[in-house]
Amino acid sequence: MQVNSATRIPHMQTDTTESYFRHPVWERTLDYSISVLTLLLLLPLILAVIILVKIVSPGPAIFKQRRIGLNGKVFMIYKLRTMHLNVCTKDHEHHFLNLIHSNRPMVKMDATGDARLITFGRFLRTSGIDELPQLINVLKGQMSIVGPRPCVLSECEAFTGGAKLRFNALPGLTGLWQVSGKNDLTFDQMIDCDIQYTLRKNLAMYLGIVIKTPSVLLKQTWRARRNSPVESMPTPQSLSQSQFAEKVAS
Repeated sequence: MQVNSATRIPHMQTDTTESYFRHPVWERTLDYSISVLTLLLLLPLILAVIILVKIVSPGPAIFKQRRIGLNGKVFMIYKLRTMHLNVCTKDHEHHFLNLIHSNRPMVKMDATGDARLITFGRFLRTSGIDELPQLINVLKGQMSIVGPRPCVLSECEAFTGGAKLRFNALPGLTGLWQVSGKNDLTFDQMIDCDIQYTLRKNLAMYLGIVIKTPSVLLKQTWRARRNSPVESMPTPQSLSQSQFAEKVAS
């Protein structure tokens, strides 16, 4: 299937009417305001990183990739490039699928070093700086500040049954999953977080996640620098689904 920015992934489509009402005026207003303010404040940092990327790895500093968004619609996401040009992604795709089927924490390949990363690439990723260009996606209405992680096309087959409810909300730069343990959680726990936010989204929940995100990123960056093991969130084996849902919602 040829995929472009106007394509919808057929089995990812959800109720468009419900999706529309799940992007209320308060959310769009906050998305726009936060994006504009953050871009104005951090534009010097973004420009500095663009120059740095070009110095350590000649080529485009902005990385573009197709992701699955609201109601299964494919859109082009923007990130600061953290990897060498033309690297193979097959190992990463296999790694992701193995984590899904093994019910292990979603630890990224770059957690302990990845040869595909450019100099400072790991820092840019753990600090979230590489995702700042996604504020453009927010301004374009393709993403929200808060929402489920925008998944890549190679992952779409993993989202079946009730998991497809996550596509009934705009994907976000941060979200309940990111501030509840992120890579310490299993795939099923990530889906629980995504669906919980999609169904229960409100102003207090949105603001709570936004406020918590900076401290989470700082801890994530510090942990990566120390390269020390992290405290795990409770696993599905130690918590029931209802107990886990209550924990991540608190």
